[in-house]
Amino acid sequence: MGLPLLLAVALGLVWMLSVGVAQMRTVDAAREAARALARGDDPGAAVAAGQRVAPSGVSVAVTADGGQVVATASGRVAGPGGLFGFLPGAGVRATAEALAEGDDRSVGSQPGVGVGP
Repeated sequence: MGLPLLLAVALGLVWMLSVGVAQMRTVDAAREAARALARGDDPGAAVAAGQRVAPSGVSVAVTADGGQVVATASGRVAGPGGLFGFLPGAGVRATAEALAEGDDRSVGSQPGVGVGP
């Protein structure tokens, strides 16, 4: 009787670890997109850079206003599935801000650009 309980606890811990890894990758995706837009890449290329790093199911959006660049990555991580399919997924979200690089410190006023799953 103890073995099924041990397996359930182990599965829960592994799922929590995978959510933590997905959150870290989401932070990296937002940071990568903000960095790309701040160094002067166009918004579409910045979003693409963030999407390359983001886990599946996470969308990336960027905005720029004057010298301030903001990138947001958000999405959901699916539950563990199988016998534990009834458990909900977990939401992950990250925001990164950067100052525009260059002499004039301005990337102009860009409307929000985003790519979803």
